This record gives sequence, structure tokens and C-alpha cells, in this order.
Amino acid sequence: MNQKNIYWFEQLTIKDVPLVGGKNASLGEMYQKLTKSGVNVPNGFATSAYAYRDFMKESGAMDEIKKILEGLNTHNIQDLMTRGAKVRKVIVEAEFPEHLKKEIIGAYEKLSSQYKVKNVDVAVRSSATAEDLPDASFAGQQETYLNIKGEKELLIAVKKCVASLFTNRAISYRTDKGFNHFDIALSVGVQKMVRADLASSGVMFSIDTESGFENTVLINSIYGLGENMVQGSVTPDEFYYFKPTKSIISRTINKKDIKMIYTANPSKPVKNIKVSLADQVKQSITDEQAKKLAEWAVIIEKHYNRPMDMEWALDGQDKKLYIVQARPETVQSQRDKNFIEDFKLKETGEIIITGQSVGQKIGSGVVNKIMDVKDILKFKKGEVLVTSMTDPDWEPIMKIASAIVTDKGGRTCHAAIVSRELGIPCIVGTETGSKKIKSGQKVTVNCAEGETGKVYEGLLAYETTRTNIGTLKKPKTKIMMNVGDPEMAFSNSFIPNDGVGLARLEFIINNTIKAHPLALINFNKQDAKTKKKIEALTIGYKNKAEFFVDKLAEGVARISAAFYPKPVIVRLSDFKSNEYANLIGGRGYEPVESNPMIGYRGASRYYSPEFLPAFELECKALVKVRKEMGLTNTKVMVPFCRTVDEGKKVLEIMAKNGLVRGKDGLEVYVMAEIPANIILAEQFAKIFDGFSIGSNDLTQLTLGIDRDSTGTLEVVGLSNENNEAVKILVEELVKKAKKTKTKVGICGQAPSDYPEFVKFLVDCGIDSISLIPDTVIKTTMTVNNEEAKRKRK
Repeated sequence: MNQKNIYWFEQLTIKDVPLVGGKNASLGEMYQKLTKSGVNVPNGFATSAYAYRDFMKESGAMDEIKKILEGLNTHNIQDLMTRGAKVRKVIVEAEFPEHLKKEIIGAYEKLSSQYKVKNVDVAVRSSATAEDLPDASFAGQQETYLNIKGEKELLIAVKKCVASLFTNRAISYRTDKGFNHFDIALSVGVQKMVRADLASSGVMFSIDTESGFENTVLINSIYGLGENMVQGSVTPDEFYYFKPTKSIISRTINKKDIKMIYTANPSKPVKNIKVSLADQVKQSITDEQAKKLAEWAVIIEKHYNRPMDMEWALDGQDKKLYIVQARPETVQSQRDKNFIEDFKLKETGEIIITGQSVGQKIGSGVVNKIMDVKDILKFKKGEVLVTSMTDPDWEPIMKIASAIVTDKGGRTCHAAIVSRELGIPCIVGTETGSKKIKSGQKVTVNCAEGETGKVYEGLLAYETTRTNIGTLKKPKTKIMMNVGDPEMAFSNSFIPNDGVGLARLEFIINNTIKAHPLALINFNKQDAKTKKKIEALTIGYKNKAEFFVDKLAEGVARISAAFYPKPVIVRLSDFKSNEYANLIGGRGYEPVESNPMIGYRGASRYYSPEFLPAFELECKALVKVRKEMGLTNTKVMVPFCRTVDEGKKVLEIMAKNGLVRGKDGLEVYVMAEIPANIILAEQFAKIFDGFSIGSNDLTQLTLGIDRDSTGTLEVVGLSNENNEAVKILVEELVKKAKKTKTKVGICGQAPSDYPEFVKFLVDCGIDSISLIPDTVIKTTMTVNNEEAKRKRK
């Protein structure tokens, strides 16, 4: 291209990063090539690297800046702050060359005429010429100015953007990354504002930001302009879209109490206002809008051939969605997928506070609570930073923290983005972390157990393992996983596996739903205290039973999507009466049994008149997963089925509620955990598609030991799956399953605990072994060795 000061988006492509920086080159690329695919991008123009150098040279600013920065030590925060302020003052006070000023004003007038407005409202964005390269993210390093109107305000905003190339955090960041300050230029993008102040805006990633799972799009959304999300002032709504089935598999609606809107004041063009109580708990975008955004994310990712980080906005006037920025995702997409890094606490302690976890690591140290950026000089390397929220000015101390905890923000706020990039464990959105955690306190910040991060009292011991899975051979025996926590499913999917042999509904009910299904169905009959608890859980739901269906479906969907298209065997609920009674509102619906372990549980519940309405909700949730979300890899398993007739009754109820065995490939398994299941295995095989051995229950019922008991029988070692009687039953079942050509696996604890039991299972010729994630790799190696021995024989 010729050396020009101004380029319109239609003149730019991604090859022009050296000319107009990553943001503006990407906007040009999308405006040119993706609008025909239906992706809306507001028009605009960009000043070039030539314009930047022309301005810096002619004004004399460049020479002054070099003198100011000579000998700077970026780790001396006071020195960095003093010199950074001087540099920015030089730029803001410098004069644009007259010809450049005229060109910027001329382009602005042309943009205004395109939108048929005298002074069109624009977003003025900084775009550094080394920015947003796949291995160096400069996200948040420079400034953006919103709702800029008129020539005078535009020229001021452009100059401020140029000055933001030398913010303290940008100077520090470039030094750490090895970039020369004077090899980089600053392009300013001037883009028609989307009236998100009248609607919503947010960010999205075409990859899961925490696990690196590539089959999902993560969408975050708030009311009003998007700055509140980046600043962490509002915790956004969160949607997960599953690419293969083109469906939303999960949504989390958070309280959004403020929104940023336009003002008529040129010196303060935006302000925050309160959101009504009713709107705070509503979705800030509809499911249809979330799907449209996700479809665009897939188009953009495919075009760039890499995972992308995008900003979007919904215009409240024309009701259209727009993409206003796209850059490469620079953390998870750079991770070596051949290695699995695992952090695990070796001890536990008192939990002080919880929030949303960022990353999957653990960090610990002495707390330094800093509530104002002016106090960051007090922070020392290795401390745990506790604060309300961060912005880019905090980066010099964030990079030396052992962990970060904030009151506000979601997984796409500034604290989360920077922590993820630096590889530092961070918990955001604790709400009251800065009140409950004190300076000088020793804490452990745990982000390694899913999406809920925990801050523990004390410096707890933890271990880190790094495993190379690239060389792990796949055995003939299928190695599956036991997965209960949907939050861990995406991460667990990277462990070599053949699917999920056991997905427990109890975990989702206990941790997400928390209320007894019958208490939700009969909400109006509950006492005031129970009603209050249920209302707090089910915000946004008038029909409380719908809450149960939606949250159970979303939990299952996260697991089924994580392992798609591999089979995911979902076991219907198997709470005992004492466990169900502990759920909110549960005591009014549960009998008091002296031995719940062999009482009112499993299949016997599903057809009982009292529990049937609750079981029908489970069926509805699973129908939603398979039909609405398209996750037909989801299979169903019936637990604790005492007789063949009982199995038939359950299958009949399931069919009435849309779960017809054999329809749309639905397979229904039965747990083999009662000796009767094995004695009558050939009869059970006629009505079920497979068996899964529950070795824990099979052991207790074979040996007459209540596994809830922790008394003498446990101590003397009688409760052991290696007992000969248990092994005879297991071997018998495998033989009968082979005879009837029925699938047979094991999902009980025994293979995870006893390597010798794994060898026994391989010798029996079992089809699959399902294990807790921690033991999959070790057990796979044991199976490989045993299969090799059998081959040699």
C-alpha cells in the first residue's frame, strides 16, 4: 500500500497489522470478507502507523519520550509511574500536524454522511502494530473512548489513544515481552458506535477460556456498554453454545445491577445508572441472540483458522447484533495438548469465600489487601492480591502476585484476562472477599476443582503433576470415566478416554439445584422459611419445577458435550432417603429409615406414586438434553433395580415421558449391583442394552456389610471388592453378558483402588472399565500391560 495516513475498513485486511495494528486490521478483514456471510460489522476508518510516526516526529514528542524513558527500571513501580505520566503529558500537549488534522476531520465527516448524521457517534479505539499476535496479547493495554461526537472531541480522543501506547502497564508489558517501545506504532480506529447503551453488549470466545475445550463458544453478556464487563463492575450472564449440535447447553444468569449509557456531556460521554430489580435477574440477551452470536463466532474462527476472542454489541435502535472487535485467543490455543497439568490439594481447611475460578491452578501466600490503585507500591512479590476489582493500571503488581481474589467481575473481566495470560490462579466475583479476607492472613487460593474457586484459611500443601499423554497407547478394553461435576467435564475430556461410564445426577441435584424436586413441584405448600430458600435459588423462575428440569438438563449437557460423540451413560438419581431429606424442603417428603442403604432408593422410587412426579422431571431433563440440545450420545442407566418386573415398570414410565428405548438410538443400561441382577442376568439382558457393575453395592450385598457403616467390619478389612465371592459374581456376569451379546462394564470404585482388580477384569474380558479421572492414566497403563501379557500367552 501507499504511505497514507487514513485507511477505511474496506481497504484493510489482516495482512495490514504493521500498518494499522491487530484490532483495526481484523476489523477491515471482517468488514471486507465476512459481511457477505451475514456477520455485521460497523463501518469506520483507521489512522496508520505513518500518521503516528509523522505526528510523533513533527511534534518533537518522540525525542522527548526517548529521554524520559532512558534507564527506566519497570520493576521500580514509583519510577514507572512517574516517567509514564511525563510521557503521556508530552503526547497530549503535542500538536497534530495541520494536514493530519484535516485528514482525520475529513474522514469523520464522510463517516457521518454515510450514517446520515451531522456528527455521528463513534468509538475511538487504540490498535498497536504489534498487538494481538497469537503469542503476545496486548489486550487492555491501550485505551478506548466511547460515544465521541464532533470534530473537537474526536481529535482529543485520538490524541489520548496515542498517549495510551505509553500507559504504565503498556510500558511494563512491552519490556517483559521484549518489545522495543519505538518499534511499535499506534493506529487509532474510529468506528460507528453501536447503541448498546440501549440494549446489551459483551464478549465471546470460540474456545473455553479455562479448559481449552474447542467445541464450545463462551458468550458473556451485560446490559449497556461493555466497559463494565472489562472493569469487573458487573458479573455478566454466561452462555455456552455447543458447536456440533448448534445448541445452547448452559446458561448462568447473574445479577446485573448497573449499566453504562450515553450522556449529553462531552467531557463525560458515558455514565452508569441503576438497572431495575426485575431486569437485573433477566437474561440480557435472548437464547436466539446468543445462538446468532455463536454462529458468527464459528464463522469468524473458521475464517481466521484459529480460536478467537471477540467483542459484540446489540443496537437498541435497529435491534441488530454487531461484531466490534476480533483478535486471536492467546492462552488456551497456545497450550501443548500432549501434556496434562494437574494441581491437587493434599490437605483441606476452612473455606473463607468462594467465587468464579480463573485457570486451573493453586496458589498460596500472605494476603495484601489493596483497594485503591494509588496503594499498589505497598505490594510485594509472592503475596496474594485481594481487591474489589482491577483495571490495566494494576498489571505491574498482578504479574508478581501468587494469586488474585476480587469482589467483582466475571471470567472475562480484566483481572480474569490478565491472570489467565500470566498463569496465576484468580478467583473473581466473590462479592465480599475483601471484607472476609484480612491483610496479613495466610491463604490458599484453589482454582483446580472446576468453575467454583475456593479461598482456604492457611497455607495448604498441594502437589502438581505434568503427564505426557501423547505417547499413551489405547488399550482394547475401553477406558471410560466417572464424572459427576459438570464444571470439570471440559477439563476431564482431555484425559484419554472412551467416554463416560457413569455420570451421576446426584452431584448436579445436590450442588446446583439444592432443593428436593417434590418441594419445587409443591412450592406453594412449603413453609415460609423453605419458600424463601427456594426463591433465592430459583430467581427468574415462576415455575419452580422448570428450574429443576433446566438445571439438571444443563448439567448433563455439559458432560455429554464434553465427551461428544463418545457415549455418556447417565445414571438416574440414586439418593437414599436420608440424603434426599437433607435437600431444601426434603424432610417433608422422605421416610425415616433405619437402613436407607438398602431401603427406598433407585428403581423402586421411580414408579412409587409419591415420587413419580419427581422422576418425570428427570425424564423431561434427559429428553431436553437428547432432543433439544441434540446430544444423542447420552444414554440412561437405571440404578438399584431389584427385579426384572421393576425394570419393566421403569422403562414404561420412561417411554411415556419421551425416553423410548431404541428410539433415536437411545440405549438403557442397568446397574449390576445386586446379586439378583447377576443371577437373573439373562432375563435382565432382554430388557436392557447393557450392564454396569456397581462394585461398592455388590460387595455390601454379597457380604452383608452396610457400606455406610464405618465400624469394626470396615476396620478389619471385610468390605473389600477383592473378596472371592464378589469376584465370582463379576466373572459370572461377564460370561452371561457375552452369551447374550449384551455390553458389560464396571463403574464402581474397585478398579480405581485396586490394580490387581483391574488385572482380574481384563482376564475376565470385560468390555469397559470406568474410573475416577485421577486414576485413568495409571489404570490405562496397567490394562495395556495386562493385555500385552494375555497376547503373549
